[in-house]
Amino acid sequence: MPLRHPRPLRPGDRIAVTSPSSGVPEELRARLDVAVRAVEARGYEVVVGACMDGSGHVSAPAADRAAELTAMLTDPDVRAVVPPWGGETAIDLLPLLDWDRLRAAEPTWLVGFSDMSTLLTPFTLLTGTATLHGNNLMDTPYRTPEGLLSWLDVVALPEGGRFTQTPPGRHRASGRDDWVADPRVDTLTLDGTGTWTRLDGDGDVDVEGRLIGGCVETLCHLAGTPYGDVSAFARAHAPEGLLVYVEAADDDAFTVCRALHGMRLAGFFDAAEAVLVGRATGPGAPSLTHHEAVLDALGPLGVPLIADVECGHVPPYLPLVNGARGRVVHTATRHELTQTLD
Repeated sequence: MPLRHPRPLRPGDRIAVTSPSSGVPEELRARLDVAVRAVEARGYEVVVGACMDGSGHVSAPAADRAAELTAMLTDPDVRAVVPPWGGETAIDLLPLLDWDRLRAAEPTWLVGFSDMSTLLTPFTLLTGTATLHGNNLMDTPYRTPEGLLSWLDVVALPEGGRFTQTPPGRHRASGRDDWVADPRVDTLTLDGTGTWTRLDGDGDVDVEGRLIGGCVETLCHLAGTPYGDVSAFARAHAPEGLLVYVEAADDDAFTVCRALHGMRLAGFFDAAEAVLVGRATGPGAPSLTHHEAVLDALGPLGVPLIADVECGHVPPYLPLVNGARGRVVHTATRHELTQTLD
């Protein structure tokens, strides 16, 4: 069964902004405006939805958020939907989305990461439509480091297009930018060094498979439910196997370890040919680092485990297309991920 890929964006296309989880507080509206202008500078029209209130942890009641997201994804004039950022409880939208309408509609790019994984991954699993796990709207003004692409680059690629990304060798090791004081900041502070790390042993890795994954803190609650049936997706779309990627927002190593164990027991990694793991921001413990947590939970899979990939909450951002055919190469001198949109 072929996967569905949204058509590439062209100048003049419309991109819609909504907050399926957390909205934008007033003090950060200036940053939102800067981000919208960054998208418009690429030649796109941007429309901002009604579900954007940032006074609480969600932007609007669940029914309103689900209705607006469904409307945008099924509007033939909207070619991509992107949130300002993630949040905490997008899971409440899942039973409220009109999945039949989403399956029947022309494919539209759904973009984001963090709590957006709660929607991106089920969207691909249940509709067979590629989605883009990449930097959110509020991160879009940052200049992209060498070796990586922006989500705006990926959505403009033709169907069947192929692109390769490589780690820049630098990442943000501490702190974050103050968007209230400087909403126009566009340079990432990359004050840490390091590249990908193989956790399960030595030796070169050269593995292919369909990409699927997202944020551990949100996907661990979907594993074993109809919204997180990765095994069924693999049977339908990936007989060659999967490249599963996971990343943690800020949970400590023990919490991540338990979550990954649970996901493994629920079958989330059954078809994995390799697992890519984002850099962690949460605390470790004297007896368990984040690397050790991953190895403890996923070592029994017997597949390559490659950590410190730029696919999570530690900038910079390496966009990953759920459903793309991927090839990961990791050697002493070569680290790269190639994705093909077919």
